[in-house]
Amino acid sequence: MGRMDTGGRAAMLGAAMALLAAGAAAAQPQRKPDLADAVAGTYAGDVISDSKGSSRSNVSLTVTRTGPNTVSVTSDYQRLPSITVPLTAAMNTIQQARGDSVFLYDRGKKQLDVSFNMEVSWSGARQ
Repeated sequence: MGRMDTGGRAAMLGAAMALLAAGAAAAQPQRKPDLADAVAGTYAGDVISDSKGSSRSNVSLTVTRTGPNTVSVTSDYQRLPSITVPLTAAMNTIQQARGDSVFLYDRGKKQLDVSFNMEVSWSGARQ
């Protein structure tokens, strides 16, 4: 068998490394979707009550998965603070597992209700 030049060796080594990387990626198990995946997304709705002000229409919320069964909730309305919510399932809902903010997603209606720090409440649906 003849000798390979340096360029040929580099090409073979590159191809071998690409195959190993692809095999390693395929060997890693896919993460099973959880409650956070089920509620992640953008929602459109309204502030329906506020202990320090009036209601407000057309307020968007963004729910982002931050970990297993955990989401962060942010808004385009400054009155709504960013919160992190651990989730649990109860009957046909996904709701907060603990904390002083209420997070209630109704799977049947596809509606989300959030009360931020028990001061301001928002209600809406996924966009």
